[in-house]
Amino acid sequence: MFNILAIAQSGRLQYEAILLAASLRAHDPAFKGRLFLATPNPGPLWDHDPRITDAATLSLLADLGAELLPFDSRHFGSSYPYGNKIEAITHLPEEPFLFLDTDTLVTGPLSALPFDFARPSASMKREGTWPQPDLYGPGYTDIWKSLYDRFGLDFAASLDLSQPDEYWQRYLYFNAGWFFHESPRRFGKTFLRFASEIAAHPGAALACQSLDPWLDQIALPLVIHALGGGRPPASLGALDTTHSCHWRLMPLLYARESDDVVAKLEALAHRPEIAAVLRGYPPFKRMIYQQKGAEVRALFDRANLPRKEQAMRNTIKRAGLWTR
Repeated sequence: MFNILAIAQSGRLQYEAILLAASLRAHDPAFKGRLFLATPNPGPLWDHDPRITDAATLSLLADLGAELLPFDSRHFGSSYPYGNKIEAITHLPEEPFLFLDTDTLVTGPLSALPFDFARPSASMKREGTWPQPDLYGPGYTDIWKSLYDRFGLDFAASLDLSQPDEYWQRYLYFNAGWFFHESPRRFGKTFLRFASEIAAHPGAALACQSLDPWLDQIALPLVIHALGGGRPPASLGALDTTHSCHWRLMPLLYARESDDVVAKLEALAHRPEIAAVLRGYPPFKRMIYQQKGAEVRALFDRANLPRKEQAMRNTIKRAGLWTR
């Protein structure tokens, strides 16, 4: 048994959390763990109140079996909201956990997957977004090695030697959309330490590299390597394929995901109790209920999608259909 953690707060994430919770209950009815939605409390690091206050949303999330997990932001807050996932982990019960980004649909039984929680891993559904080496250096090897050396980690053991030198896939790099481990306490403390130290003192090798929004994805491979993990085994291939979909933004879901994912999304979204809440969020109203998502879908051939996500975004924007 394991628990699931996602982040929820006022605005877009509260509506995404409804779809996540509903899809978990619909497509993994045998799941015996707890679904925690970590919600940051207001405080000096927030320039607004991040809590979910809408009564209809809170009632629906409770009906779907989600448990709110309030926590105080002591390191990130408004300046880096991606840091929520880093700070929230240690507030979980000390049991195996799977973190999911809130913009995830569960499309198959996660509880049936053979997780080895003693060997942490994370999503490989990523592009080579970081680092972006300067023409005159340092390169991928020098940048990543500087981080492994800083934390006393074995850089050589992290490499995929089937990939060429100075090619981004040679280096351990994940999407932070899902990751797991047996100990929230150890994982969360390690994640917070590594991320905080990198943010405070990037070092010479990172001097020309952007840390925002990439800080979580810079620290994550170091955490996983430090705790004895690595790239996910083939046995977890159902994540990001048949059993979960990290859809990112609704126009991108309609642009690139399978007919099965779209059908499951719309079946959930049109349940009366869910539609009553989601229609109140303009991007979802436009994409799902006003059927603009179908117009986005007609712009693309799923068998021949653009190689880069940015190209998809540009096509959707030119058609006047982009929404966040």
